[in-house]
Amino acid sequence: MNNLLHALVIFLALTVPAAASFRTVVIDAGHGGRDNGGSYGKVYEKWLALDTSMRVEQKLKAKGFRTVMTRRSDQFISLSGRAKIGNRYAHSIFVSIHYNFTWKKNVSGLETFYCSPQSKPLADAVQRGMLNRVKSVNRGVKYARYFVISHSRNPAILVEGGFVSNSRERGRTKEGWYREAIADGIVDGIVSFKKIARGSW
Repeated sequence: MNNLLHALVIFLALTVPAAASFRTVVIDAGHGGRDNGGSYGKVYEKWLALDTSMRVEQKLKAKGFRTVMTRRSDQFISLSGRAKIGNRYAHSIFVSIHYNFTWKKNVSGLETFYCSPQSKPLADAVQRGMLNRVKSVNRGVKYARYFVISHSRNPAILVEGGFVSNSRERGRTKEGWYREAIADGIVDGIVSFKKIARGSW
């Protein structure tokens, strides 16, 4: 068996069973409580993330998924606490929802992060789902070791739905239609990931 084929076999062994069997989506609204996340004026990432997460939950439930929220209010939860909540559910995926911030005011766009090989197909699907719903810069799917995804035993991603630090994008994040579209894109990606995983058997 050549190296490329061997790597593919290992990749499928890691991704397909975990992906195909998930029944629960753990939705992690980033930041909260004393942790505002990225902010500009009175626009706080923690509120944008919570609102988007609750929209995602409602849409997933309507499609028959079981959902778990790491927070439902302006509550501070440690990174380890978030990861522990996700790891309670054996057949699940973990989706952490955020909005971005940088000191470079011209930077904008959507990006999705993953850590483990089993998580990359989910990240790809969600990134594609969001871009199908909103016209935005595609900042890509990227590897990262953020705590909540690097400490997950299940497929886990961290989604960035736009930059609070960019004036145009900040204006969009304040609009309900935009957060609704981002939520639709995330859900589209999760549904697509489930279908792709099932078709891999």
